[in-house]
Amino acid sequence: MTTRGFTSDNASGAHPAVLAALVAANEGHAPSYGADALTAELAERTREVFGPDAAIFPVLNGTGANVVALTALLQRWDAVVAAELAHVATDESTAPQLVGGFALRTLPAPGGRIDPEDLTALLAAQDGSVHHARPAALTLTQSTELGTVYTPAELARLTGLAHAHGLAVHVDGARLANAAARLGTSLRELTTDVGVDVLSFGATKNGALFGDAVVVTDPALAEPVARLRKASTQLASKMRFVSAQLLALLTDDLWRTTAAQANDAADHLAQRLREDLGIEPVHPVQANAVFLPVPPERLDDVLAQVPVLPWDRRTGLLRAVCSFDTTEEDVAALVTGLRRVLG
Repeated sequence: MTTRGFTSDNASGAHPAVLAALVAANEGHAPSYGADALTAELAERTREVFGPDAAIFPVLNGTGANVVALTALLQRWDAVVAAELAHVATDESTAPQLVGGFALRTLPAPGGRIDPEDLTALLAAQDGSVHHARPAALTLTQSTELGTVYTPAELARLTGLAHAHGLAVHVDGARLANAAARLGTSLRELTTDVGVDVLSFGATKNGALFGDAVVVTDPALAEPVARLRKASTQLASKMRFVSAQLLALLTDDLWRTTAAQANDAADHLAQRLREDLGIEPVHPVQANAVFLPVPPERLDDVLAQVPVLPWDRRTGLLRAVCSFDTTEEDVAALVTGLRRVLG
């Protein structure tokens, strides 16, 4: 039997509707590099979802989406401002520097979110010297690395501040669907409507087999993204297979259904942890991730028996991420495993 767990929403399989879309896309032949009918249909649907000026560029993975999107916003001497825990700052190796060629400036982010006052202080300290990389883009992760979310009002304040200082705004939306499902908003209300210039739209973590996308809301960014996608080795030759998955998720709001199922599973897990084990999640459960503490000296015992991710070994902090197909039985098995180890 295949092990089911909570190490990541990347560990889950693909949604049946996505698999069906892939099977349908496999019929016959189609033009390559995005000149196919499915990619054209995806482009039309993207304008319906994100706004009439939006354009979508399917890519192979989330790191590729982030690097392509951010590089399109920058000159070679520029820097990206990010939360200290942002994926682009901690978990994308040297791709931002090696492929994108840009510097990173990080800010503390209590609860995963950047504080406007910290961003203001960083921008106010810039003296324009050629000795320092110039902040030219702000990237925000939604939902955050700690499983929290930015509200539309919080996003609008940060994007307004960034734009006032000449910075463009990118959203790493690997789990954007989870944030929108939690807040009860549309995808547009968390991006285009609050001034986001470009976003990485996550599909893999929300029911796709592989593939994500760059979505631009500023038409001036369409050509740079298109060219950088090729230059960054993110242009799929048989693009219809990526487009088919994205289109399936954007049709009839399947993205919301899958994300809500993952969020609900996280809520259920948090409730069971509290009621059955007396464990309070360390961070608010606002998307599909639950951060739970265990005694550091028991960490290795827990990891040997329970399929979760060690987030901070020093403090004994674990991360459990729920997926669109996480069941009550999966949650019960996790709680039972923790009880067995922790007593």
